[in-house]
Amino acid sequence: MALFAPIYARCLRWASHHRAPGFLAAMSAAESVIFPVPPDVMLIPMTLAQPQRWARFALICTVASLLGGLLGYVLGSYLLDALWPWIERLGWAGTFVRVQGLFAEYGFWIVFVAGFTPIPYKIFTLASGATGIGLLPFIVGSFVGRGARFFLVAGLVAWGGERLQRSLQRYIEWLGWIVAIVLVALALWLELRG
Repeated sequence: MALFAPIYARCLRWASHHRAPGFLAAMSAAESVIFPVPPDVMLIPMTLAQPQRWARFALICTVASLLGGLLGYVLGSYLLDALWPWIERLGWAGTFVRVQGLFAEYGFWIVFVAGFTPIPYKIFTLASGATGIGLLPFIVGSFVGRGARFFLVAGLVAWGGERLQRSLQRYIEWLGWIVAIVLVALALWLELRG
């Protein structure tokens, strides 16, 4: 039974839609505050569908992610007490406390690393505001980190182009199941540790 191939094909069709850049921006902004799915899941198919527009798509992700990150920063600054029960319900409390310690020690660099890596960026946006890291270091770290990530991903996908798309179509079922198994194993491991 093919599960991931039809999803992949649908994503490629949606990626060519005239409103796809708006959806990409909304997803990028939301992911910086609350949405659990990274914008890469839309950035990659959009870049595969229109490789000549890769830089535009990466810029949309970067700017929208920074705007969403600023919302997370404001929420962390002013609404942490109100948001704390929600953070605990989502299981982010322990991670949040560890992140606060990292902010105290590393400041700007922790924002840059969080922006570049697949670490849940939303935790860092809230923690940046809650720990009082300066707004300018937050903006610069976020813009450089997120920008580097999105431009790297989109650039590599555009460079891989048709060859990458053919490989993905050929192996998408295997890749999809491998990613699903890894995510389930990671969730179980985190649950057993906690």
